Amino acid sequence: MSDIPVDPIIAELRAVRDAHASRFDYDISAIFRDIRQKQEQSGREYVRYPARRIGVSDMTAKRINDA
Repeated sequence: MSDIPVDPIIAELRAVRDAHASRFDYDISAIFRDIRQKQEQSGREYVRYPARRIGVSDMTAKRINDA
């Protein structure tokens, strides 16, 4: 066994997450449908940003060009 202490907050969070996932038989699509439905029912405005493209860093580009 590990000697790393268990953070009770993290343990509780994982237990809640596992209980939620088990309600949907760990089907990720069903879990996210439930989350989206709860967002819509909350009446809050949720902002979605477009995905950002990950570019090549200047250092990586320099190494590629120098090779």
